[in-house]
Amino acid sequence: MTCTPIADYALLSDCQTAALVSRDGSVDWLCLPHFDSRAVFARLLGEEAGHWSIRPRGSFISRRAYVERSLVLRTEFRAPSGTVAVVDALASGPSADGHDLGSRAEHLLLRVVDGMEGEVEVEVEFAPRPEYGLLRPLLFPVEGGLRCHGGPDTLGLASPVSFDVTDRAKARFTVRAGDRVPFAVQHVPAGRTAPLWPAGEILARLDETVGAWQAWSDQHQVYQGMWQEEVHHSGRVLQALTFRPTGAVVAAPTTSLPEEVGGVRNWDYRFTWVRDAAFTLDALWIAACPDEAVAFFDWMAQAAAVDPEGQPNMQIMFGIRGECDLSERELEHLPGWRGSGPVRVGNAAWRQRQLDVYGELLGAAHRLGPYLADTNPATKCFLSRLADAAAVRWKEPDQGIWEVRSAAQHFVYSKAMCWTALDRAIAMADLLKAGRRVPAWSRARQDIREAIEAQGWNPDLGAYTQAFGSDVLDASVLVLPLVGFTPAGGERMRSTINAIRDRLTDPQGMVYRYKASDDGLPGGEGAFVLCTFWLAQALAVAGEVDEAQSAFERAATAMNDVGLMAEEVDPATGELLGNFPQAFSHIGLINAAWSISQAKQHQWDPARIVEGSAFYRQTCLPTPTQS
Repeated sequence: MTCTPIADYALLSDCQTAALVSRDGSVDWLCLPHFDSRAVFARLLGEEAGHWSIRPRGSFISRRAYVERSLVLRTEFRAPSGTVAVVDALASGPSADGHDLGSRAEHLLLRVVDGMEGEVEVEVEFAPRPEYGLLRPLLFPVEGGLRCHGGPDTLGLASPVSFDVTDRAKARFTVRAGDRVPFAVQHVPAGRTAPLWPAGEILARLDETVGAWQAWSDQHQVYQGMWQEEVHHSGRVLQALTFRPTGAVVAAPTTSLPEEVGGVRNWDYRFTWVRDAAFTLDALWIAACPDEAVAFFDWMAQAAAVDPEGQPNMQIMFGIRGECDLSERELEHLPGWRGSGPVRVGNAAWRQRQLDVYGELLGAAHRLGPYLADTNPATKCFLSRLADAAAVRWKEPDQGIWEVRSAAQHFVYSKAMCWTALDRAIAMADLLKAGRRVPAWSRARQDIREAIEAQGWNPDLGAYTQAFGSDVLDASVLVLPLVGFTPAGGERMRSTINAIRDRLTDPQGMVYRYKASDDGLPGGEGAFVLCTFWLAQALAVAGEVDEAQSAFERAATAMNDVGLMAEEVDPATGELLGNFPQAFSHIGLINAAWSISQAKQHQWDPARIVEGSAFYRQTCLPTPTQS
């Protein structure tokens, strides 16, 4: 049974797909050619589901880091007889400049063994298992490496060493100081022959990839503030999770890593959620540049653009090319990470009603400001219709931001995001050529505010709650001041922040999404990294900067040794849980770091902050990074 801790993995990406490499040199997850393709290596979810390991034979210790300003990984293995390093990358392809990183990726995984000192016997095991481990393909040696045929995948492994081949390929060789031993595996569609790259070409592709990532970083990452290195690195992670052909950002590159060891809360996150859009755009604004933010919004608006009257429930998530049908199924042949089944592909949440998407998409449009002026008339019409839908449908129950699989409720977060939709539409009315709609939007906005204050506030708890009439605390209400619904320094919001800090945290101060709530699923989950960053951001906007900094630093302890974060943290052990790396967690880090830096610099007076979009532009909307 697979037992490698999630924190032991590092991410590789070519901005079209991703791989996870363990600390001991094993590629245990790789979907080719794209993020949502069927995995070729899936030992992450089952011991016999495929891997590719390169490591010293016998005992060793390892340490690793990304090559400066890149997502090229260098792992150093120290054995009794010497030291070798393995440099891993998904080749970016030719790049004319930093803005087209990954646009011509060749679906090529590079692994280069460098001799550092002494001599080390290295062993390689190559065991591809297409279709998430269902198939054991035919492997056969050829001059310059191996070929792999089976199912929809044709792979070519370029290798300077010979293999013993059964249902897997194995080799041993000795590496001395100064030696460079390059390997590369490439995917092509069935029926074509994958090239077997010569050593010089593999090394050139590696150099090209390092240069492409560094060019992207140099052109995009000019953020200066607190936790600068962490913000820049998280920006690279978001770029790595971006599907270059469309601009879609996947929530995570993995599926079914559990929220509780042995539990059933295991979901496929290789898709893009509308709800992430606003938070993602903020993060791209800070840690990347307007080009990435505009590309992401253009893709999102195109994917979501349906008639709200003809299709009442706006879809809440899409495939990376804009697909709507994301039907969920279980892979019964896989036991799951540490036996945490079922393993799922697809995500049934695509059918849910989540009213918050109106606010998140209109909030994303509002963030673009003048960049939206040249958008096409159809998009402007669509955004106006979204506001019309929010003005009417806010009264309905839904499944909420956390996608509960129980009965629909009147979630406070959903109502607040409908309020946000109308607030941002009013602010953009001239741009949208929708001035005549403003009176109706304004009335609905006021009705939502009154309903939240009357039914979403629990005086006994002293807090805004998860749903109308509820006594359940929910960390999603920390977003209320961040969208300008209420001042963070106001009496009710300060009381809510204190309630969450006191009663919705684990012993280490990490924040849960909610407790004691019937969400339609058995079992529990860990503390939520994003929610802890939300607490830090809300505290910053409330003027409690020292407390905000402490909350940020608690959340940042969820990073592994190469700066990657999962979705959740086990409160008992501190172990990372959930799909990995999680875009939402890195988005939370970037946005919280910026807010805390701004709070320290400007010393906001929370009592003077005005509401709505004016508040947002004053306190939460960063000036876009120029590149």
